[in-house]
Amino acid sequence: MGEIVPKLVDFEEIERFSEAVDGFLGQRIDNDRFTATRLQQGVYGQRQDGVNMVRIKLPGGRLNAPQMVAIADALATYAEHDVVHITTRQDIQMHYVPLASTPTVLRNLAYAGLTTREACGNTIRNVTACPLAGVCPREHVDVTRHLDGAVAHFLRNPLNQQLPRKFKISFSGCESDCAQGMMHDMGVVAVRNGTRFGFKVLAGGGLGHKPHEAIVVEPFVEEKDLLLTMEAVIALHNRYSDRVKRAKSRIKFLVDKFGAQGFVEKYREELARVKAALAHKEYPHGDWNGGVDTEAPGPGAPRKPFAQKQSGLFVVPVSVPLGNLSAPQLRGLARLITAHHLGEIRTTQDQNLTLFNVPQQKIAAIYAEVESLGLGAPRAGDDVVACPGTSTCRLGITSSTIVAPKLDGGSADLRIRVSGCHNGCAQPETGDIGIYGEGRRMHGKLVPHYQMYFGGNGMAGGAIAVKGPSVPTARVETAIERVKRAYADARAGDETFFAWTRRQPAGYFKELLKDLIEVAAEEVPQLAHDHGDSGDFRVLQLGGGECAGASQVKIGSSFFDAAHERGYRDALKYQRKFGESIKCAEAIVRLIGQGVALLVGGKAAENLSELAAELGRVLPLKPALSSGVAQFAAEFARPEDELNDASLTMLFEAIDTWTLQAADFCVDFDRQLDLTGALPRAKQAVKPLNFHRLARPAESATV
Repeated sequence: MGEIVPKLVDFEEIERFSEAVDGFLGQRIDNDRFTATRLQQGVYGQRQDGVNMVRIKLPGGRLNAPQMVAIADALATYAEHDVVHITTRQDIQMHYVPLASTPTVLRNLAYAGLTTREACGNTIRNVTACPLAGVCPREHVDVTRHLDGAVAHFLRNPLNQQLPRKFKISFSGCESDCAQGMMHDMGVVAVRNGTRFGFKVLAGGGLGHKPHEAIVVEPFVEEKDLLLTMEAVIALHNRYSDRVKRAKSRIKFLVDKFGAQGFVEKYREELARVKAALAHKEYPHGDWNGGVDTEAPGPGAPRKPFAQKQSGLFVVPVSVPLGNLSAPQLRGLARLITAHHLGEIRTTQDQNLTLFNVPQQKIAAIYAEVESLGLGAPRAGDDVVACPGTSTCRLGITSSTIVAPKLDGGSADLRIRVSGCHNGCAQPETGDIGIYGEGRRMHGKLVPHYQMYFGGNGMAGGAIAVKGPSVPTARVETAIERVKRAYADARAGDETFFAWTRRQPAGYFKELLKDLIEVAAEEVPQLAHDHGDSGDFRVLQLGGGECAGASQVKIGSSFFDAAHERGYRDALKYQRKFGESIKCAEAIVRLIGQGVALLVGGKAAENLSELAAELGRVLPLKPALSSGVAQFAAEFARPEDELNDASLTMLFEAIDTWTLQAADFCVDFDRQLDLTGALPRAKQAVKPLNFHRLARPAESATV
């Protein structure tokens, strides 16, 4: 039970995606429905027509040599681009992939054990972790075991298929929280409580629109309760977050809606249900220890070779400029870790890489090989992170990838974070200096600007950055240099940039940059263009990005929510908690009945007798749907002492049959509706596959 290995790859779903691509290209599937399918498989629309970004999920950022070769082969063969991009969520993104090629790319990645499933859309995104998990002397436990347990539990879970909005999770192995749980929808932090070990759980954090620091929902939970706690927080998001106003649909807005105390109370209600249903859920077991009280390496990769807790071995950080890797570099790194028996390489939140288990005497040789690939050791000032911005993103406002190489953190090695819009994929609110792109109208013309942030740190004891002024993009380099000089001149001893910013008076940065903020009419022509662009600046209206996912079909979420309840129903029945089990069965009937009624223009009554009448009114030609609800309502009203295993078995089989009848009707009504994964598992109709399409590709070049 100690380790739970997630099943990342499912070839059948890739074949279904391939059929959906064919259907879309053949104009048999409309754009909205196909977008939802595409995002579920991690294929994201670009600014450029006809090509897509493929986002590869790497739980905890882990990669082995064959996987790096598979990514290199896909990049070289199918992408109309020369690099892949490491993201701040430890994913790898491949851009400029023609839509028709995406199924083949997914298939070939899958042969190497890589998945893109739920890397986009309204799902649990890639789960990130401290980049030193398993090797850091400070850690209480190697959280990769618990991370893998969470991935195994939530990937393809009905609860996770149509959330109101995306959901991001991090794992840290000690109280330092190098994975920056504060800025996540949910952060899991290993902690010590006297002689006991467990986890602190944070929730409701987020950056971008209205940054929000996470609150503590559980100061201490035992290892056995971690997955249950996580599910309760996600169920809270699924139940209460706004499904209509997309700008207000992240879980951080629930904290504002309920208040911190009210949020925790709602969470406890969900936790009681989860604990009852999943009381016998298997969970990962870690090897716990007190850890060593040494200096925390900080978010992202360490900035120099770092001694592991394994004697004589070191973590070797590799600086990857702007997180971009070419196919030859990927193959070269694969050869390196194979030749030196290093096992794996990891991506980090600062878009760099870490090598592990390097004997001290080999560090110089390893760096020589890394440098021959055009990479190298981190140097002071190069901790610069950038999102793709206007290079590929539909939401991009400014050219973050053009300005970022011009910026430098200086001798103090400040962390610079550059985002092309306010959504903040480069995490500007957690950098020492963070900026995001925006447009401001000045003297009748649109002038590109960067909104500045100072002194952010997402680790324990940190905080979201102080918001500064917005400066024209043409002056942002000067602005950053001026702030760096001010810090160098006024810092007290070894004072951190974080501490220095917080002892400055209100309005300090606005006054410091006053002449750069002000724009006279005659200066506008010089400032009205972005870095790398000689034309006048404009914000393209590309119909919005896809970060919020495609618009959801209500009946789809009804069936997936019912599937989640069905899992609880069966688990509770197995435990002979018949009264609680039948409440879940009632929820299934209500969810699906309401969804069907709304689908055909009826009303979603709460009372089952009223719902049965409404279904009879709007669907007179489908009497079994309404009569089923009425019959089930009578069964649900029976006294609890009359319930037994045999009677519930018959009732639940009848409900499952009725669920399939409702699904058949809904799919006939809406031929593009996809309920795969939402129906009673033993009875789901699965399309026969063309197994010749699953034949393995020709062997890749050896590493």
